[in-house]
Amino acid sequence: MAHASRITGLQVAVVGGGIGGLSTALALAMQGASVRVFERVPRIAEVGAGIQITPNGARVLAALGLSDGMGRLGLHARAVLPTDGLTGRTLARFDLSRQVPPYRFVARSDLIALLADACAARGVDIILNHRRDSLPDADLVIGADGIKSVMRGVLNGPAAPAFTGQVAWRAVISATAPPEARIWMLPGRHVVTYPLPGDRVNIVAVQERDVWADEGWHHPDYPAHLRRAFADGCPSLQALLARVDTPHLWGLFQHPVAPVWVTDRVALVGDAAHPTLPFLAQGANLALEDAAVLARLLAWHGIADGLTHYQAARVPRVTRAIAAASANAVNYHLRGPRRVVAHLGLRALGRVAPDAFIGRMDWLYGFDATR
Repeated sequence: MAHASRITGLQVAVVGGGIGGLSTALALAMQGASVRVFERVPRIAEVGAGIQITPNGARVLAALGLSDGMGRLGLHARAVLPTDGLTGRTLARFDLSRQVPPYRFVARSDLIALLADACAARGVDIILNHRRDSLPDADLVIGADGIKSVMRGVLNGPAAPAFTGQVAWRAVISATAPPEARIWMLPGRHVVTYPLPGDRVNIVAVQERDVWADEGWHHPDYPAHLRRAFADGCPSLQALLARVDTPHLWGLFQHPVAPVWVTDRVALVGDAAHPTLPFLAQGANLALEDAAVLARLLAWHGIADGLTHYQAARVPRVTRAIAAASANAVNYHLRGPRRVVAHLGLRALGRVAPDAFIGRMDWLYGFDATR
């Protein structure tokens, strides 16, 4: 028997119109809440470039009724290819093609548009160009305002993130590529490339260095700086980077998981609660999980108990995912003998037990936030 929602008619304000905010708005509207989304920019548009929707995030999108849309907008990922970025040698091929639901590569702007259209169809009111100096008037306020969240500060006070000693460039080039994610690993650096619909390739390049850059994705840099950082890379990697016209640079900062996610009428989701480094492709996917868990618990328990259960349910999982992402930051950048040993291990794993890699990821990809 269906469980009657305890938030039917609840007035909800969502601060932030990104993937976390829109998916939370849609999930709450589907549980009967009356939802408004407040976004500071004048239009919902591209933020970043490509993202990877892993099966744990895809399950949430399916529950939100967006499987068909994702099938149209995303590319079905076939494999992840760890690669020696100095020689160009593929070290292993780990199969993604059998993941259910499919692992997909998608343009962030396309996913945001899909979510925004679904929100509008559910009666969610999206208010753009909103300048806020206080909490919106609502029964429940959702802080989905990203890595520089104001809402996080309201609940937790000011906190200074720690610079990781790494910066990242993001770019999209016109090119064709097979539906695979390739991780080009070099000493102290790495590059991740994968295709996007429309004959494009998404590039994220990370370098260890002492000179930091501001957080955020909108700091343009000279393409020569990117190419110089990987000048010793293999010819195929350099050929990709040679096609970059307008890279954007940002510093990677480590933020702790917020100690306080909820009060009696406020909850944080996504990067506002638990920013993660971009080395596990989980930022958007964890935000989608937050949306599903929060909506379900509120519908079952109401605001007071639902909010308490939400933080308790999510903290262990996001903490584990953030730790795994941070570990990848080390593993991708190995030097000297450790690098040689690790690459030999990857080659052996790819030959002897190619499914072992995906098996080790089952705790992440196999999770179902909708149940």
